[in-house]
Amino acid sequence: MRLLIAGGGGFRVPLIYRALVSGRFAGLVTELVLYDVDPARLAAVATVLHSMPAGPGPRLPVRATTDLAHALPSTDMVFAAIRPGGTAGRIADEKVAQDLGLLGQETTGAGGISYALRTIPHMVHLARLMVKHCPGARLINFTNPAGMVTEALVPVLGNRVVGICDSAGALVQRAAHAAGADLPEGRLDGVGYFGLNHLGWLYRLESGGRNLLPGLLADPAALASFEEGRLFDQPFLAGLGMLPNEYLYYYYRADAARRVMRAMQQTRGESIHEQQQDLYPRLAGAGKDAFHMWDAARRSREEGYLAEARPEGTQRDEDDLAGGGYERVALSAMRALSGAGGTQLILNVRNALDPSTHEPAIPGLPADAVVELPCMVTADGARPLPQQAPPAPQLELLRRVKEVERLTVHAATAGDRGAALAAFARHPLVDSEELAGRLLSGYEEAFPELGSLWRGGTAAAAPAG
Repeated sequence: MRLLIAGGGGFRVPLIYRALVSGRFAGLVTELVLYDVDPARLAAVATVLHSMPAGPGPRLPVRATTDLAHALPSTDMVFAAIRPGGTAGRIADEKVAQDLGLLGQETTGAGGISYALRTIPHMVHLARLMVKHCPGARLINFTNPAGMVTEALVPVLGNRVVGICDSAGALVQRAAHAAGADLPEGRLDGVGYFGLNHLGWLYRLESGGRNLLPGLLADPAALASFEEGRLFDQPFLAGLGMLPNEYLYYYYRADAARRVMRAMQQTRGESIHEQQQDLYPRLAGAGKDAFHMWDAARRSREEGYLAEARPEGTQRDEDDLAGGGYERVALSAMRALSGAGGTQLILNVRNALDPSTHEPAIPGLPADAVVELPCMVTADGARPLPQQAPPAPQLELLRRVKEVERLTVHAATAGDRGAALAAFARHPLVDSEELAGRLLSGYEEAFPELGSLWRGGTAAAAPAG
């Protein structure tokens, strides 16, 4: 199988390569192609891969290119992880919102809308090139905001695109460990999870025919043993009756998140941008030390993830710092889609249980909307598994954020500035037409390419993130 990574100069590419040459995914891919518009980043990542300690199997041939149209023919699978504007763009996504007193986060709230407006045109361009040059290939989308980007691609690629994120699956695994649940690998029959990307809840966790979630929610010590259980106090979680995805901290504890972010010396984007500006030039010339240099930087980056939600002085669990989230989900999906055996994963797909009946897998949300939920993945694609209807407060929030996502997708694909303005105004973390206008003006000043989008322009190729 030939795998193409669009955004091949991205920071997490070595994690994918490591998984492809060791363990259960070894031998799945016979050729790896890295595409990026930045040759310097490609060279740095190639150096890291060459210096990676050898695994038990043969090394995987790697080819790097800056020519996407040349890279796509004969490709069987595409992973996409691009970041238009690079980490400098992330800084603006966060700071324009933060400077107006709003949440400054790259995928949630105003920053997520800005990120999507800039990213969707590039991803649609990639999907159309796939239709032209490798029409049978499947696309596994890492590109954030994953739910919105995937929804924008479905009209082009249909069921040949799925979106992935590791946060929902990681929540399930951590909660299962804390509750003493035995979840067979690749099976989610006892798991109930509904939501959108970065906006979902674990509402059932069965093992041996018994739902262990109520007991977990009633146990302060067990909750304190994993990340999501520590984000919220035990009485709140017991009253909720569910475990929220970690990104719901920005909704349930919005004021606290804003205060902590504003008190930080740097935004998350500024910290990562500074790290990468220093790191990539050194990686290219590091020779045999490149992998260890990259891995140290990766651990440092992981330690800062969602730092605003953790008490000062506390660290992430060692399992989280070890890495291995996105690539495990992506490669598990790739293996199942390629016909090597079915598996169950939490993915971003259309909400229809059956395309012929349009019955929703998550009741209360449109069947044609992209949602995040457990799926059965086979060579035929990813089929969502039926979930229970969300309670009224959760359903109301899901419907409102889905409305925002669809306005954003329309704005990015149709060049509709009015839809973009409405998306900012309708988002629960903005909820103001006056602020929406100031946000959009701020992002247009930071990203002049948005002006050409409203005038019907075409996005240029995007660098990796």
